[in-house]
Amino acid sequence: MGNELFNISGRVILITGGTGILGGSMTEYLLGEGAKVVLLGQTEAKVEDKVEQLKKVYPDVMGFAGNVLDRDFLEKVKDDVVGTWGTLDVLINAAGGNMPGAVIGEGQTIFDLEMDDFRKVSELNLDGSVVPSLVFGKQMAEQGRGCILNISSMAATRALTRVVGYSVSKAAIDNFTKWMATDLALKFGEGLRVNAIAPGFFISNQNRNLLLKEDSSYTDRGKTIITNTPMKRFGKADELHGAVHWLISDAASFVTGAIIPIDGGFNAFSGV
Repeated sequence: MGNELFNISGRVILITGGTGILGGSMTEYLLGEGAKVVLLGQTEAKVEDKVEQLKKVYPDVMGFAGNVLDRDFLEKVKDDVVGTWGTLDVLINAAGGNMPGAVIGEGQTIFDLEMDDFRKVSELNLDGSVVPSLVFGKQMAEQGRGCILNISSMAATRALTRVVGYSVSKAAIDNFTKWMATDLALKFGEGLRVNAIAPGFFISNQNRNLLLKEDSSYTDRGKTIITNTPMKRFGKADELHGAVHWLISDAASFVTGAIIPIDGGFNAFSGV
């Protein structure tokens, strides 16, 4: 009975940012657990290549290329997915990113912040989760069941230097997760859940140059992070899978509005 609570075989799961490092890793894991997965990506060639590779092993995978801020695109995806598989059980909002102008560089101060880039980063990380949550969440509300999983960050709760745009938008994700979780449960019942995971430091395309040198040794920033991480290493993409699996399964049926840190102890450590 206990194991059955964790069974996600046959669940229809949509992942935005499905061609990225973390989203792509989740896609392969969930397919391996028997789920039907729909991946969304920005670039058509990347989406087609990813789906083609996955279909060699897993039959139940679809991909769509488009902008997560484009509501018309998302509505069409919803209609295609529900028309093909009859339902949508889970949305994982893994799309996100950063831009140079929203990062305070070496020798800069907050007054060098470029507002255009700040707005774009906020739009991608916050609106890029809100808009899909509205489109696909409405489908779940009509079904009376469904699960949304957002991707927060250690940057949401700790004042990490330099990444101001990313930090502010991820802090907003925390609040939106709690807000939508309570609203859906109050108005649509216990079958609707919204949670988030808050990864610590994982090497991705967005942060690689901040954390690693060309020879793969740590930058000064990378060294500082490792010093303040009790496990003394960066995370690996597959170390998100267990928490993701739990939160989208029936094993977490009484969990909503939660933000789960996956950070090697970074958030718990005072540095002393």
